[in-house]
Amino acid sequence: MATESDLAMEAQTEAVTSEETVMKQPHRLERKWTFWFDNQSKPKQGAAWGTSLRKLYTFDTVEEFWCLYDQIFKPSKFPANADFHLFKAGTEPKWEDPECANGGKWSIPANKKANLDSMWLETLMALIGEQFDDADEICGVVASVRQRQDKLALWTKTAANEAAQMSIGRKWREVVDVTDKMTYSFHDDSKRERSAKARYNL
Repeated sequence: MATESDLAMEAQTEAVTSEETVMKQPHRLERKWTFWFDNQSKPKQGAAWGTSLRKLYTFDTVEEFWCLYDQIFKPSKFPANADFHLFKAGTEPKWEDPECANGGKWSIPANKKANLDSMWLETLMALIGEQFDDADEICGVVASVRQRQDKLALWTKTAANEAAQMSIGRKWREVVDVTDKMTYSFHDDSKRERSAKARYNL
């Protein structure tokens, strides 16, 4: 017959086992995300834009994200003229994609490689952590490595929705902690009303 101490020990063992099981389970994200890479440093003659774009990896857990980030995904390590993207799964980082076709982008310059990596990581965590109130309006983010100046661009879905774009821009400024002027540019000016502003500024 089991004694009180035996029962207590058994309960404690079960609690520890249960806790370990919970800790081993991956932490699911609210949605899936995909990394893309585009190296435009050696374009083939006559090749259409986007032909060098490569889909790298789709993930939907916190653990997968950190494994990927720790291994290879730091923009400062990439050659000049490379673009690195994190977009919602199912959306390609092309303006021709239906999710992006009526959108635009917020742009921020990165004056140093360290700044680029820091702003990139902060943006990725804000995106996968669903920190934006208008998260459904965001397509993804692009880190562009250039010889003169690197930059980040946050692509959004509905350029004409000024309230959503301003909300996203303000939150992004807070996330990356910059004081530089931020500009929102429409992807296709012909699709906006003539009376609307061509750009939003923060």
